Amino acid sequence: MFMEFKQFLHDEIKISTDELATVIQRSRGVAPIPMLLWQYGLVSLEQLNRIFDWLDNQPQLYIP
Repeated sequence: MFMEFKQFLHDEIKISTDELATVIQRSRGVAPIPMLLWQYGLVSLEQLNRIFDWLDNQPQLYIP
């Protein structure tokens, strides 16, 4: 399921593979990836809401 999330971020939100890799590396399980994307200025508040909407519609998906 994480691959679907990565694909969504790449295709719909336009997050690059390098940007996502950096956020994942820095997260170390401390903060949720969507919040870190917003905190680092990689997504707007509107995009963050789209991410949360997408996650809400995914059954049994855990994003560290």
